[in-house]
Amino acid sequence: MRKLVVTEFASLDGVMEAPGGEPGYAHTGWVERYFDEALGACRLEEQLAADVLLLGRVTYESFYGAWPAREGEMADKINTMTKYVVSSTLDASDWHDTHVIGFDQVKELEGNVLVVGSRTLVHGLLDAGLVDELSVQVFPVVLGSGARLYPESPDRLDLTLVGSQTTAAGVLLNRYVVG
Repeated sequence: MRKLVVTEFASLDGVMEAPGGEPGYAHTGWVERYFDEALGACRLEEQLAADVLLLGRVTYESFYGAWPAREGEMADKINTMTKYVVSSTLDASDWHDTHVIGFDQVKELEGNVLVVGSRTLVHGLLDAGLVDELSVQVFPVVLGSGARLYPESPDRLDLTLVGSQTTAAGVLLNRYVVG
C-alpha cells in the first residue's frame, strides 16, 4: 500500500520558493535563521520513515548538487534510498538508485513515498488526489513575494490537523491528513 507524504517549508504567507539559499531568487535562504534542532529532528524523522523519495526535476537538481557530498544520518538515508524524479526533460540520472519517471507512473509507486519541495509536482499530485498527508513547516516570516505552496484553484482542499508543535525558533511543525 502506498502512502504519499508531502513535506514543505513555507513562510507565513505561503511562499515556499528557495528556502535553502538557491541562487537567483529575491528571498533565497530564508530558512537558515530559524533552523534548529527540533526542525532538524522533524525532517530526519520524515526522511527515515520514507521508503521512496519522489522529486520534481528542479528539486532533484538541487538535491543532487548537494546531498552526495554531505555526511551524516540524513545524507546516508537520502543518498542510499530509492529516488524517483518526475520529469519530461531529464532522461536519466547517475545518482545512486535514482529513476526518471513520468507523472502517470506515480500511482504505481509503493511504500512510504516522501515528496520534498517540488512545487510543480506537488500541485499536480494535489490536483490528482494522490497526496495522503501534508507536513508543512511554517516559518515566522512574511516574504511578500515568491512561488506559493498551494496553487490557485477553484477547488477546495479539506485537511485535518493530526499534529502540531512549535520549535523554540517559532517554526510551526504541522501535519495534516488530506480529505
